[in-house]
Amino acid sequence: MFPQPIQKAGRFTQLSYRTALPVSIILWLLPLIAVMLTSIRSIEDINAGNYWGIPSELMIIENYTQVFTSTPMGQYLLNSILITLPAVFGAVALSTLAGYALAKYKFRANIWLFASFIAGNFVPFQILMIPVRDLTITFGIYDTYWALIVFHVAFQAGFCTLFMRNFIVGIPDALIEAARVEGVSEFKIFWYVVLPLVRPALAALSVLVFTFIWNDFFWALVLVQSDEVRPVTAGLSALKGQWLASWQYISAGAIVAALPPVALFFTMQRHFIAGLTLGATKG
Repeated sequence: MFPQPIQKAGRFTQLSYRTALPVSIILWLLPLIAVMLTSIRSIEDINAGNYWGIPSELMIIENYTQVFTSTPMGQYLLNSILITLPAVFGAVALSTLAGYALAKYKFRANIWLFASFIAGNFVPFQILMIPVRDLTITFGIYDTYWALIVFHVAFQAGFCTLFMRNFIVGIPDALIEAARVEGVSEFKIFWYVVLPLVRPALAALSVLVFTFIWNDFFWALVLVQSDEVRPVTAGLSALKGQWLASWQYISAGAIVAALPPVALFFTMQRHFIAGLTLGATKG
C-alpha cells in the first residue's frame, strides 16, 4: 500500500534514484545559480555575453550597495513588510477562530459553511482581477497598503481555515468540556486550551502564508501602481529601464527579496516541520 524505503528497493531502482536525484537538484538550482552569478558581475561582463562563466571581475559589494542607493529597493522591502505582516496576522487569526468554530461547534450550516471555505480555494484568482480592482476603487483604498492587506486576508482565509480546522478537530472534546464544567469562558478556552495545542500548526501556517503573500506578483501589479506602496516583487520589474536593463542590479535585488522568506523558514524550521507532521504518527 505504501512505497517501500529506497534502501529496500532493487539495485536498478537505487542506482536510478542516486543518479536522478543530483541531476534533478542541479537542474532545479540552475536558475538560482544564474541569478547569483549575474548579481556579482559587471555590466561589461554581461554585455560581452559571459552569462555562465566565472565573472571576470567580482562586483559583490558594488552591486548590492548600488541596488539600495540607486534604486528604491529599500522602500520596496519596507512596503512588503508593511503589507505582509498585517496580512499574515489577520489571515491566521481569523482562520484560527473560524477553524475552531467549524471544528468544535455543531450548528445546522456547519458543513455548508466549511464547504464554502473549501470551494473558495478552487476559484481562479485571475477572474477576480476586475471585480477586486473595482471594489478597491469604490472603497477608496486602491493604490494603498490596505488594498493588498484586505485582499490577501480575504483570499488566504479559505486555505487557512481548512488548514486550522483539520488540526483543531484532533483536539479531544473532553478537554474543552472539562474547561466548560469548571466555568471557563469560551474565549479563555480558545486562548488557554486550544491555541497552545495548535502552536506548531500556527507556526507552519504562518510560514506558508508569509511566503505566499511576500512572493505575490500578480496582485501587486493589479492593486498598486506607485513606488510609495509597491512591494518588492513588483518593484523588481520596475528596475528595468525603458532602453537598458541593469540585470546585475535586478539580480541583486531578486536575491535580497528572496532572503526574508528563506530566513523565516530556517528560523521556524523546527516548528514548521512539527506543524506539518502533527498527527501523522500514532501514540
